Amino acid sequence: MTDAPAPYPHLLSPLTLGSGPGALTLRNRTVMGSMHTGLEDAFWNIGKLSAYFAERARGGVGLIVTGGYAPNRRGWLKPFASEMTTRLQAARHRQVTEAVHAEGAAIVLQVLHAGRYGYHPLSVGASRAKSPITPFRPSALSTKGVDQTATDFARAAWLAQKAGYDGVEVMGSEGYLVNQFLASRTNDRTDRWGGSAAKRMRFPLEIVRRTRELVGPDFVIDYRISLLDLVEGGQTWEETEELALALAEAGVTVFNTGIGWHEARVPTIITQVPRAAWRDSTARLTRALRAAGVDVPVCASNRINAPETAESILAAGEADLVSMARPFLADAELVNKAATGRADEINTCIACNQACLDHIFSNRKSSCLVNPRACRETTLVLSPTRRRRTLAVVGAGPAGLAAAVSGAERGFEVTLFERAPALGGQFRLAMAIPGKEEFAETLRYYTRRLEVLGVDVRLSTAATPDDLAPYDEVVVASGVAPRLPQIDGIDHPKAVSYADVLARRVVPGRRVAVIGAGGIGVDVAHFLTHDPAGSPEEAETEWKGFWGVGDPSLHPGGLTERKARPVVREVYLLQRKTTPIGVGLGKTSGWAHRAVLKQSGVVQVSGVTYDRIDDAGLHVTVDGEQRTYAVDHVVVCAGQESVREVYDGLGAGHLVGGADVAAELDAKRAIEQATRVVAGLPG
Repeated sequence: MTDAPAPYPHLLSPLTLGSGPGALTLRNRTVMGSMHTGLEDAFWNIGKLSAYFAERARGGVGLIVTGGYAPNRRGWLKPFASEMTTRLQAARHRQVTEAVHAEGAAIVLQVLHAGRYGYHPLSVGASRAKSPITPFRPSALSTKGVDQTATDFARAAWLAQKAGYDGVEVMGSEGYLVNQFLASRTNDRTDRWGGSAAKRMRFPLEIVRRTRELVGPDFVIDYRISLLDLVEGGQTWEETEELALALAEAGVTVFNTGIGWHEARVPTIITQVPRAAWRDSTARLTRALRAAGVDVPVCASNRINAPETAESILAAGEADLVSMARPFLADAELVNKAATGRADEINTCIACNQACLDHIFSNRKSSCLVNPRACRETTLVLSPTRRRRTLAVVGAGPAGLAAAVSGAERGFEVTLFERAPALGGQFRLAMAIPGKEEFAETLRYYTRRLEVLGVDVRLSTAATPDDLAPYDEVVVASGVAPRLPQIDGIDHPKAVSYADVLARRVVPGRRVAVIGAGGIGVDVAHFLTHDPAGSPEEAETEWKGFWGVGDPSLHPGGLTERKARPVVREVYLLQRKTTPIGVGLGKTSGWAHRAVLKQSGVVQVSGVTYDRIDDAGLHVTVDGEQRTYAVDHVVVCAGQESVREVYDGLGAGHLVGGADVAAELDAKRAIEQATRVVAGLPG
């Protein structure tokens, strides 16, 4: 009898960083990439930060990269943000490093100078060029100031070493200060730190040289290198390759990779970006280093959310490690599950940004839509029940699924009632949207989790108050129903619900009006104008063409002219509000959704009064002018109403999700609320 092959043999194999007697050996090739969570910014959160990292280390990750810590105050991301500048700060971090090491993982501290991205009046940059994403114009660093900042980076690394970190990551990507020095877009200096590509590279090279001098030969120096800036005036590939070779000579231990500046008008990590869309850029760097005889490991990153994808990258020799940042928010046990043949139980990151980056860029603590315990490990605890207790959950949408799984994890005997013949609720509609196919992974996760936990799932069963009376606890997550606005002719055959369209019960004609331009209306407009490509490879090529991603050896920064999207339908997106359409969408992804609407030729109209729907189409009034849109169908996306009949009849229980507040498919709120309610049930 032969042993079964090990799952993910490349991903789960060890790797040694460095070659000296004190070199660091990682237990596998997985890297939890840097994410700023907000826990870094106050010393009183150090215990929460330790618990957050320790849970991921316990989950099997090989190497953790912290959120960014400034090397000096002018490098802050925001006022009084995280920094590594004093021995006292280093001493506090011992709690973090010891917690991670106790669980068998390694950890490096990211040193990040925000440069002109600093959201405070003390910000500095390579020049006085203002960032389009912050309100403050930076001061230009003096020649002496640049020199001192390079030394500050090195001292931050030395302090990290004193704190027990295994290394540092120098943040040279995403448009922060180091990246700003490298690009002609933001470096117009004429001193020794600018004026030519070679001089623009001097700053990162000095950082690495001085760091290596201070920390010795075995301390890991991870450099996050920008492979594609995706901005005008970005680096050419030749400059990137020259920089990598020089950094390796200066003392870099490993290269992590980054794609795009924060101000880039190309999305790089949100859910509409194809999985592993940037692996070819990583492979290009790996080949260049190997051709030059340089064996510094390279780490792939961005939109890699599954062990299968990571394994394929490593097996193809495109990289030596794989960074998955947000996937470790979604599931701290990702590596352990992959290693024990339970990959189907992984709670996959859907790249929505709603609870992680959207929170951070709104000055809130980070978490995760599909795992609200992320960054709340000490405050949102699913404590085991002390005795046998029963829990009934009504509704198997996002809130109901979260309640059922959380209850079973606590030890409740859970019964899940769902009147439809399938699980998912509104999630089944969301995953039909082009670019949101990843939502199907969440439904897959919950389905499998219910099986593993032994939840009694009763589909096609409408629970009654009598059915629920015997249970110790009842959570009602009966969801929402589309709201029908009071419009003359709303019952005309041309008028159809968004739910019927997304479920493909209705196929709209070539000319369509969409009533309501909130999140659902925007999604429906995307759905109606999408022309799906063939294979995943063809879809990726098409997507890059639509966004103007080109060859950086031909186009500096990897930015080229966009290809036009095909016109699939003539779509009119209308709303009563007078505000611009899409202003309420996610902070870090809404701009991309609005761009797709524009690229797809969607006609957007605000300040609309709906008059009637009839055989001629949709009649409206805009600014006192009457208009008729001669459309084949009118898709109604005018909000939702809570479905509460069971709760009202029961007169007890806990109301969660859309049944509590009818909001636009707000899965983030629904899942978190359901988890918190179940966590608070007496056990």
